[in-house]
Amino acid sequence: MHRPRGPRFMPVRPEGTHRTNRQIRVPQVRLIGAEGEQLGVVATDQALRLAQEAGLDLVEVAPNASPPVCRLLDYGKFRYSKQKKDAEAKKKQHITQVKELRVRPGTDVNDLQRQMKKAQAFLEDGQRVKFTLRFRGREMAHQDIGRQKLTRLADELAEYGWVEVAPRTEGRVMHLVMAPGQKKAKITRPEEGKPAPKADAPDQQASS
Repeated sequence: MHRPRGPRFMPVRPEGTHRTNRQIRVPQVRLIGAEGEQLGVVATDQALRLAQEAGLDLVEVAPNASPPVCRLLDYGKFRYSKQKKDAEAKKKQHITQVKELRVRPGTDVNDLQRQMKKAQAFLEDGQRVKFTLRFRGREMAHQDIGRQKLTRLADELAEYGWVEVAPRTEGRVMHLVMAPGQKKAKITRPEEGKPAPKADAPDQQASS
């Protein structure tokens, strides 16, 4: 039975990994020592021998260089340290999502309270909230009612978030977007060319 001809299957190296030791098949490498010292261009066999004598690994750190750059290090400790740093960076990264809540111009008080409690929970969790109010039929003639309803929601939730996008209409839909926390106040600076206002001088005591 003949084996089918075609391109040979080449295993794909997982992203974020490095070629090490016998996986490095180039004739020469630019070698960096365990302490970061430059050892110059050496034969790969010689670099492997140096790694073995030091009880370390030969790790390819710059495969696209000519010749590739390799370093002598403990690859197990190197990977552990990198995974730990990546995990810490992932913890610090907080992706803010937009949670959409829908209301109607005729939404009753109880339903409105339920939506408001959901919005409060989302804002406390650090998520943005988008209220969507859709008008139907003749309701478009009473957009002021919808705007008042959204403004009331924003006022009720002012302790947990601030209005990032004020109520605005797009077609038959009115949106309001709230962001978590309190909006940072802008620092006002004196206008150029005008001196800053002076504090009032204390009252002078009348001479006796």
